[in-house]
Amino acid sequence: MTSIDTNKKTLRIGHSPDPDDAFMWYPLANFTGPDGNAYTPKIDTKGYDFVHVLEDIQSLNERSNKGELEITALSIHQLPYISDKYVLTSCGSSMGDGYGPMVVAREQFEIADFIHPLATPTPADSKRPRLAIPGEQTSAWLAMQLLLLEHGAQPGEEIPVDFEVVPFDQIIPKVVSGEFDAGLIIHEGQLTYAKAGLKCVVDLGKWWTETRELPLPLGGNAIRKDLGDELPKVCGILLESIRWALNHREESVKFSLQWARDMGHDLADRFVGMYVNQWTLDYGEHGRAAVRQFIGEATKAGLVPDKGEIEFVEPE
Repeated sequence: MTSIDTNKKTLRIGHSPDPDDAFMWYPLANFTGPDGNAYTPKIDTKGYDFVHVLEDIQSLNERSNKGELEITALSIHQLPYISDKYVLTSCGSSMGDGYGPMVVAREQFEIADFIHPLATPTPADSKRPRLAIPGEQTSAWLAMQLLLLEHGAQPGEEIPVDFEVVPFDQIIPKVVSGEFDAGLIIHEGQLTYAKAGLKCVVDLGKWWTETRELPLPLGGNAIRKDLGDELPKVCGILLESIRWALNHREESVKFSLQWARDMGHDLADRFVGMYVNQWTLDYGEHGRAAVRQFIGEATKAGLVPDKGEIEFVEPE
């Protein structure tokens, strides 16, 4: 998915192949899409050619450890691990404001059911639900761990849960088939799990907002620090892309449907609205407080390293 203008400076932008990311970065598209149509940028990219790198969020988190991409989507969970290489942009966030990642299952469980005993298990403890998660560095998994701490798990680097990392788009089918007892779902699965006959055990975004009175910070976008003086300029282009997409919603949603698994137009439009909104234009003080609270609680619990104050780059 690459079309490079050799007269421009190339910036690789990594993002997930799902409708919300496709929607907000549509104005930067400079490639032939899955529909066979050739797309060119809708905005002035100010001398840059943006090459889109589409990978699942766990893969992008892993790539950010090496600083491979100039711009990348990442889980807020990942931020403490790469803050020496990247800085968060003030735009491009995905926040769960009363909704977010969910644990779903064929039958109902209590949250405490997922916690394995640290001592010798009793016969009643011999079978704990097996959980599929979309990645150990995802914000969904960090939120799940924080919730488990409130239900009896002990602080430390590893929460005792029987889990396995599964590609996010395979979690629902694997729970339905019985391969896993429950799944931690992200992306469009939050809107489609009921059609698969699954039940919501907990909505982590709802839990977080109700208990912290803050949105749950899930994903952000970051620029590599070695771009130096170019950081505000690049951030400004990203902000303009999001603004254009929101101001041309119908056209941008139509483009995003190429990555809308199991969703028609109306459902995709609803999903885009959940994660591309006023929070995406700017975290604002409330959103910044949410990021600090989320990372701060995880740091205190020993789940992430303490890297000090969280930085944001502002558009020029």
